[in-house]
Amino acid sequence: MPSWNSRGLRGSMLEEMINLTNAKYREKGLALIQKVPTPITPINIDKENRHITLAYFEQKSTVDYIGVVQGIPVCFDAKECAVDTFNINNVHEHQINFMKEFEQQEGIAFLLIYYKKRDIYYYLPFQQLLEFWERAQQGGRKSFRFDELDGSYQIPMQNGCCIHYLEILKKDLNSRDIT
Repeated sequence: MPSWNSRGLRGSMLEEMINLTNAKYREKGLALIQKVPTPITPINIDKENRHITLAYFEQKSTVDYIGVVQGIPVCFDAKECAVDTFNINNVHEHQINFMKEFEQQEGIAFLLIYYKKRDIYYYLPFQQLLEFWERAQQGGRKSFRFDELDGSYQIPMQNGCCIHYLEILKKDLNSRDIT
């Protein structure tokens, strides 16, 4: 089982920015998106400071966030990438399966990726993620490069702390053949 403290604070700043964005969306009545807690089993607890120092995940998580945007169910996972190449192994099979089932129920699934080197936030529609995933499963590249992505899905920063992904979600919705 993976150790809870072995992951450190990886992704915590990205998640904090998404949480701030989601709070603003909720305040304005635009969306209701919540962070999905990952159930853990504590192993070691620092009784003096009342902190968990070692724990294990009870089960595989699905995605980081789930909710609704003006009647449209959405789910997404947040990922950080230090370089221009995103390793597809950063997305697990159970997450792909969950997102696929979510979309089959007429929801919208996607990844929000922060490219640290470029300081760019990117909205990756599930359909494109699935293409990269299937390519890897069929023996192709086990990653995708930043230059393979559609630049129009970059997420604009606002106020230095908000990752305004709803505009790009709308673009994703408009690109789908929904009848």
